[in-house]
Amino acid sequence: MDQRSLSTRQFGDNAANYLNSAVHANGADLERLADLAGRLQPSRALDVGCGAGHAAFALARGGARQVTACDPSDAMLAAVEREARARGHAQIQIRRGAADQLPFEDACFDLVATRYSAHHWPSVPAAVDEIVRVLRPGGTLVVIDVVAPESPLLDTTLQTLELLRDRSHVRNYRVSEWRAMLSVPGLSIVDSEQWKLPLEFDSWVRRIATPARRVDALRALLDELPAEARDYFAIAEDGSFSSDALWLEAASCR
Repeated sequence: MDQRSLSTRQFGDNAANYLNSAVHANGADLERLADLAGRLQPSRALDVGCGAGHAAFALARGGARQVTACDPSDAMLAAVEREARARGHAQIQIRRGAADQLPFEDACFDLVATRYSAHHWPSVPAAVDEIVRVLRPGGTLVVIDVVAPESPLLDTTLQTLELLRDRSHVRNYRVSEWRAMLSVPGLSIVDSEQWKLPLEFDSWVRRIATPARRVDALRALLDELPAEARDYFAIAEDGSFSSDALWLEAASCR
């Protein structure tokens, strides 16, 4: 099974967990996304790698007139469709597709957002090319994701933890890497912000159904990390820790 199929199957099997996840369903970044939609009033907005749809719900709540939630997992899309109906978001529609092969015509979206998804994409540069293609001139891109520290030790620590927990993990990129990947013709970075994202260990492994042998390996790794990593990630006795998260906003300058 290739990485894309692995990710699609794994998240599809756990769609309900992500819909109800406190980490994914809440956050000041969702309110900021809703506020952005309120200011921009986009005719068409896109949530790439929508998962359970929380970014799409924020865009709709903010006032986007039409929101497309796009994901390769049919199970995730079905969960989004049910929840959108329950919340009264009639302007949300679903569409199956991968970030690096978006099934949309050129220059058709005013606002594109992706939240806690890009670290699963096989190729972020290919996805950025696709996003630039579907953004209208003057449109806005928002990337929200967990990011790796610039320190090699701390970067390696985070990637190891993420891969042990979730075998479909590709990479949490450093801020410098994100800035480089968005420094392409047609995009201009206009704003960024970082914050700490607390991750409670038991719910972190439960929502992706991490196998018991991997949970044991995670606990062993957390117990044996060097002091620099334990301090940086604020690792608690129960294994809970904090990661860095990033809001990176860019404007289409075509």
